[in-house]
Amino acid sequence: GNASGQAGVALAVASTFGTLHCSPGTAMSIAAMMGVGGVAGAVIGKKVEPTSLPQTVAAFHSLVGIAASGAAIGDYINTPDVTTLDSVHLASIYLATVIGSVTTTGSLVAFGKLDGRMDSAPMQLDAKDQINMGLGAATLGAGAVLMGAPTFGLGAAVLGGAFATSGVLGWHTAASIGGADMPVVITVLNSYSGWALCAEGFMLQQPLLTTVGALIGCSGAALTKIMCDAMNRDILSVISGGFGTKGTAGGKAMVFEGEATQTNTDDVVTLMKEAEKIIIVPGYGLAVAKAQYPLQELVDVLTKQGKDVRFAIHPVAGRMPGQLNVLLAEAGVPYDLVEELEEINDDFDDTDLALVIGANDTVNSAAEDDPNSEIAGMPVLRVWNAKQVIVMKRSMAAGYAGVDNPVFLKDNTDMLLGDAKDTCDVLAAEIKGFYGK
Repeated sequence: GNASGQAGVALAVASTFGTLHCSPGTAMSIAAMMGVGGVAGAVIGKKVEPTSLPQTVAAFHSLVGIAASGAAIGDYINTPDVTTLDSVHLASIYLATVIGSVTTTGSLVAFGKLDGRMDSAPMQLDAKDQINMGLGAATLGAGAVLMGAPTFGLGAAVLGGAFATSGVLGWHTAASIGGADMPVVITVLNSYSGWALCAEGFMLQQPLLTTVGALIGCSGAALTKIMCDAMNRDILSVISGGFGTKGTAGGKAMVFEGEATQTNTDDVVTLMKEAEKIIIVPGYGLAVAKAQYPLQELVDVLTKQGKDVRFAIHPVAGRMPGQLNVLLAEAGVPYDLVEELEEINDDFDDTDLALVIGANDTVNSAAEDDPNSEIAGMPVLRVWNAKQVIVMKRSMAAGYAGVDNPVFLKDNTDMLLGDAKDTCDVLAAEIKGFYGK
């Protein structure tokens, strides 16, 4: 995927140079700026840990947005007579400016929430819907004026106004969304960045840019739909900062009573030795602890002993689509051991041991048992149907959605508290020692 992306960018750069017919001096200036960007990208890429990929993607989306807005405003300013621009060109300038501005500020907020620089809780301003409607109306009004092909002074003023109001709208909308919905926000912003590029293609009369932008926009929209379905959320509810899922009844959530039982690594090793079928459910806690490497060693030993070991991945596991898949692949876990929710969920009934590592909301039975839960109706991995469940967490705290998990209190569930990497190191060492590996 990375190689294909690099090849695509290289082709785009080459085709752009081929159509510019610029002077040697201009070409040197462009090459110098590209060099600066390339060095910056290489430095950032080397520093980014796999756990920081979601916020890095969000930050890069902001660069796409500001580039789209800057190119659109620059195109308008450098037009000799703006009153001669046709409606398609004006609409392209307006859309690239507005979508780019929304993408920029929304992406920066998503970055701040995911990176811990902003509170992940949704911002709840009084009359937030009225604020959004007012900003939206001002942005649309500026667009209507611009489409009338006014003089340069008025046109530049309304274009700048649309840039500002849409930027504030993007910031306010993203800030009003809770951290648990950030995976969906990332896919929405990915789609936005594509449509901004699409508008730029029309503006610059570059069919390739329009095509690529449309591909990104449509793929981002499709991924957003998949993510919303996986969380049983309505996209309008997410963007408007609404709470709960489509299945939430709106009453008071159930209070689950009971006491969680704790276990130790020796007992878990015994369970692994006795089990024939094991399903491992990784979550964001696995990524934070960087436990994928000792976990892979553990799985390697178990599979060589003839045990059926598989991984169950929820569509919204982690904080970005596919994050857990990437982590497991990076550690060398074979692809055929990794299965999605729809493929593996019915197999828990016939599983001896379910090992949950750093996952919480994606294995929360309240989604099915409590119609008033904030995650009611959300598809979850039914780990509680296994004969024995071991949940590895740093503490008993609730997950990112802030919903208590009754699975922790079930009779067939034991908690193994502590750092996931340290725990996996101990489990791998004991299993290796037992089997003489």
